[in-house]
This record gives sequence, C-alpha cells and structure tokens, in this order.
Amino acid sequence: VNVLLWWEPFGRPRRMADCRRRYNITGCRLSADRSRLAEAQAVLFHHRDLALHGAEGLPRGPPPRPPRQLWVWMNFESPTHSPGLRGLAGLFNWTMSYRRDSDVFVPYGYLYAPLAPRPFVLPRKTRLVAWVISNWNEEHARVRYYRQLKEHLAIDVYGARGLALAEGGVVETVSAYKFYLAFENSQHTDYITEKLWRNAFAASAVPVVLGPRRANYERFIPPDSFIHVDDFPSPRLLATYLKFLDKNKPKYRRYFAWRKKYEVHVTSFWDEHFCKVCEAVRAAGNQIKTVRNLASWFES
Repeated sequence: VNVLLWWEPFGRPRRMADCRRRYNITGCRLSADRSRLAEAQAVLFHHRDLALHGAEGLPRGPPPRPPRQLWVWMNFESPTHSPGLRGLAGLFNWTMSYRRDSDVFVPYGYLYAPLAPRPFVLPRKTRLVAWVISNWNEEHARVRYYRQLKEHLAIDVYGARGLALAEGGVVETVSAYKFYLAFENSQHTDYITEKLWRNAFAASAVPVVLGPRRANYERFIPPDSFIHVDDFPSPRLLATYLKFLDKNKPKYRRYFAWRKKYEVHVTSFWDEHFCKVCEAVRAAGNQIKTVRNLASWFES
C-alpha cells in the first residue's frame, strides 16, 4: 500500500516509520514525495497544515485524481482548535482522529490486557498534586477551575507559568505525586489526550480529569481509575476528598486495582498514525465513500 503524506505535520520533515518492525503492519510504503501522487492509494492531509495553506494547497490535476484514491483527513486537535472546517465538505473519503467514530480511530492512548501481566509497583509518593501546562489561557475552563481549587489545596504547577520539569521530563516529575490534574484545553466528545495517558497513567499518578463527561471516559478506562471534577459539587469538596485520600492509604491504592489486569499504551506521534492508515487501506478493499459534512460531524 502506498500512502502519501501531502504535508508533514507542522512542516517538520521526519524519517518514515518502518511499519513492519514497529507495529507488525506489512506492505506499507510511506512517502512525502508529491511526485508519487498518482500511485498513492491514500493521501493524508493534516488539518493544521491544511488550515495554514487553505484548500488551494490541495492537489490539483492534471493528471486527475485517481478514481479509487482515498483522501484522508487527519486531525488530533479538538474542534475548538480546528479552524476552517466549514469549507471542507465533500473533499475527503475518510477521517482519522481521536474520535471513536472516525474511519481510522487512533486514540492518544489505550489500555490493553497483556498475555502475562507484570506485577505493578507504585513509585514512592512524596508530593500531593501536580499540573503541567504549556498553553495558559485565563478563558479556559481548566484555568478557572485550577484557580478555585488552589484556594483549598497546594498544587505544584510546571511548564509555562510554573516550575521546571525534572531531568527525564513529565513522567519522571509526576511519578513523585499522588494526583495529577489531567485537564483538557477544551471539552469535546472523546477528546482525552496524553494528559491522561502519559502524564498521569504512565507516571502512576491518579488522574483528576476535566474534559468530556465521566461516561465518556468510562468508554475507555475503568470507572475506579480516575477522579472526575464533576463527581464533586465544588472545587472545595474535591480538595477535601484528595486530602482524605492522602491520609487513607488503602482507599488511595484502590485507584490502582485495574493495574493487575491492564497495561498502558501511549500512542507515538506520528509513526503509529501513518502505519494505521496503511493497515486500514488494506483492510478496506474497494470500499469508497465521501465525508459529506466534515464540520457537523467533528463538532458534534
């Protein structure tokens, strides 16, 4: 399967992944060489670059678009941060995103049951609550909630407005904390990012989440693996509960019971995405369709 990347995400050239070695996906040829357009079974268009260049930047004939060539719209930002969706009706055949109802579903992470579960060892916890944030915006719900929560609880903030991360980065830093504020920059269906998967789960901190509703999280992770801000009528009561768990070791440890059965997979940008498209093209055979109204689907 030949997959062509029309724009390399964010204009950063990269070495193409070996899909067979990394993901056991065979028969993939990935390329960013536009002269190979005619032979590509699928062409990938990254939305942020598409928004930057406009629809004029899309391939134009001659030669005309091959009749069975799949154009795949790829986006991992939320609708709030996806400008220019309105003019894209009827252009693409497939969608690839973190949404479960995408044609090619690639979440930011997932849980899986390994053949032989490894014993889980909780790292030593010496601190209470951490938050890593790079894009600080006073208008965001997460910043407003943080401001109320910190009135009742000490929170160590890292990133743009706070402390520097330790050697080894986010996971290394957060693993010393009991809780991590996995607060999304906007609240949308299935928009559950690396803030949960990597910053909290991979660091063995209990995520305190602000994003879509609890029921949406529970489609992906066990109900007792996280704390949702909606579980409490106020930030003050959430703070009280976190302080209670800090003193009650058995109750705190219950948030790790799921680790007996599951391991965490954090999706690797962008290699995994490109290889997954290749796999999907092969599985689809000759099916072809058109995404009639991209904006109304993605914003729903």
